[in-house]
Amino acid sequence: MTTAWLAVPPSRPTHSLCTAARGVPGLRRRPTDVTGRWSPCEAVRMQVAQAFASPPIIVTQQGNRVCQFRAEIRYGHLMPRTRIEQDAIRDDVFRWLDARRNAGAYEYSREVLINYVFNGERIPLLDTGRGIRNPADFDSTLTIMTSSKRTGYSDGIGPEGLVTYSYQSREGGDNVKLRRAFENGDPLVCFLGVRPGFFVAFYPVYIVHDDPVRRVVSIALDESLRYFDDPLNLKEYERRYAERLVKTRLHQPMFRARVLRAYETSCAICRLKHAELLDAAHIIADAQFGGAAEVTNGLALCKIHHASYDQNLLGITPDYEVRIDRDLLDEIDGPMLRHGLQDMHGRPLALPRRLADYPSKERLAEKFTSFAA
Repeated sequence: MTTAWLAVPPSRPTHSLCTAARGVPGLRRRPTDVTGRWSPCEAVRMQVAQAFASPPIIVTQQGNRVCQFRAEIRYGHLMPRTRIEQDAIRDDVFRWLDARRNAGAYEYSREVLINYVFNGERIPLLDTGRGIRNPADFDSTLTIMTSSKRTGYSDGIGPEGLVTYSYQSREGGDNVKLRRAFENGDPLVCFLGVRPGFFVAFYPVYIVHDDPVRRVVSIALDESLRYFDDPLNLKEYERRYAERLVKTRLHQPMFRARVLRAYETSCAICRLKHAELLDAAHIIADAQFGGAAEVTNGLALCKIHHASYDQNLLGITPDYEVRIDRDLLDEIDGPMLRHGLQDMHGRPLALPRRLADYPSKERLAEKFTSFAA
């Protein structure tokens, strides 16, 4: 049971609760008394029962009568949480996302993200129809989101590891909290869309630049990037570091989500379907020329086949056939070697449903050359 307060002008302490509640969008008033009539209410403190309730139930005492209200409180006039409470929620969101990622999650559905719960209270991490989540009782922005329509086939990440996010069209409101997150140095979550209704999460992220003239902010997707003197104008050694970071770390979540989705969360060689045991393997390493973070340069492989492919113990022909190193085929060992690798020799690769997602034959040929050497 969380106690919240409705902001009623102190000069009007007997102001009708019904009138005061009109400032809360989506409020549907429902009395519990038999008369069904409304009268002025002196109580302005309201208890919000949010344990497993959506929308929450607002309860207020009026004499010996109890009135209940159901409300979808999004921007309601609620007093903000303390700074300690806000920080605790942010930290818990990061832990919650960590736990899901460690369990194999490579993308998050909107349905999952709007049902995050903290101490029995549901706190949606996305806002309907908007790319910014500013809880009414928070001082600053909690999360931002870009849709798959904006990111398209690329992931929207600039070469310096920054994402540019535009102000909301209206003045004030959301923009104030967005800029306050920059001023306070508050950590946020950035959700980048990989397909309609599904996102990958970057956290904690920080706003490193605010441009009120262009009405945009720049968000560093890795904490180390926020410590550069001028994230928008990097020195040469900083640029090299940022570009390497973008290739090796920041592109990976987007790449993983798209590759595993293309292969329906299944190893292309052995068909294993446990996401926590699957990797998005590059055909051409991302550090090499041509090693782009594209689905056509990727394969969904279980960890043993990924490692074997990288070490040239396993190869894949341009005709999508699996080959095992000759010395390894002649080796005698336990059942893991026999069933996990030797039995895969000559097996056809499982391919994505979409032809556009098929692995590049040119890249497979280049990689197979190093395997056959």
